[in-house]
Amino acid sequence: MPTKATTVTEYLNALPEDRKVAVNKLREQILDNLPKGVVEHISYGMLGYVIPHKVYPSGYHCDNKLPLPFMNLANQKNFIAVYSMVLYAKPDLMDWFVSEYSKRCKYKLDMGKSCVRFKKMEDIPFELIGELTAKVTAQEWIEIYENSIKK
Repeated sequence: MPTKATTVTEYLNALPEDRKVAVNKLREQILDNLPKGVVEHISYGMLGYVIPHKVYPSGYHCDNKLPLPFMNLANQKNFIAVYSMVLYAKPDLMDWFVSEYSKRCKYKLDMGKSCVRFKKMEDIPFELIGELTAKVTAQEWIEIYENSIKK
């Protein structure tokens, strides 16, 4: 859901009560496993995990004034979403994630190209999201991005 929050604290404080625990647990897993060189801030109205310009001066090809996206976490109207750019760009990582998800969750994976949707807060595989976050370093993501997405 769109937010006018300009800081992480504002975003977290604006969450509906029934989503606060799950979003904070996901955020904790992401922060605990965030690769060196990736930072948290508000990006596209969501919690964003990006490679800042000081690490990757070129920025995002769609708007080079923006830092390179790595991952996002968002409270949407009917679900919580984790957007992982790396899943979209790295098929072997996608295969790993899909396989691991089916082992850890009793509900079917609800996923788009890079978006994993969680409708049932009690069935979020928090540790799996942490593991996903740690699978690729900032430098590896920059190389994948430059070789496959930024053409």
